[in-house]
Amino acid sequence: MPFVEQKFTIPTLKGISAKTIEEHLKLYAGYVKHANLVLAKIQELKQNAETNAYALAEVNRRFGFEFNGMRNHEVYFKSLAGGSTSLTTSGQFYKTIEATWGSFDAWLAEFKSIALTRGIGWAMLYFDPVSKQLLNAWVDEQHFGQLQNCALILGLDMWEHSFVFDYQPSGKKNYIEDFFANVNWSVIEKNLTHAPR
Repeated sequence: MPFVEQKFTIPTLKGISAKTIEEHLKLYAGYVKHANLVLAKIQELKQNAETNAYALAEVNRRFGFEFNGMRNHEVYFKSLAGGSTSLTTSGQFYKTIEATWGSFDAWLAEFKSIALTRGIGWAMLYFDPVSKQLLNAWVDEQHFGQLQNCALILGLDMWEHSFVFDYQPSGKKNYIEDFFANVNWSVIEKNLTHAPR
């Protein structure tokens, strides 16, 4: 079954231009397209797996990059869809953050610091269903460093395409601040509520 490009209703955002969102959504569409193309190529090459062993190995490596790029962007765009909402302090997300980091502000400061990691990548907040805890992480590229078996609760795209048009390379801090000003916290709450346990 082919992967389907999702649609997102993203309103006017603080700091992040409609042009950036438009171009970023095209990039996401490319991940969906290429995830499907890679799967089709794998099926083709498998018809003569011995002869195509090296090509098959490379295409299989590529699949993780395209697939994770697709899914990471879906989490990212969903968190901006529908407009920003206030964080509910009585919800499971807030309570779990407080239980883990002591305060929401302590978690947010740590997450923002991770987002400022030099280079391209993602700042991620995961839920680990084994230890039942939230974990912050940095992921350099989609196919390296994702936390195995963890549900992605919040993903902040720190590849340059997500901010450089609006903020220039030196404006990462402003982009991060604006991202959090635009977050739909009800989506983040649902991500945690529906995470596999």
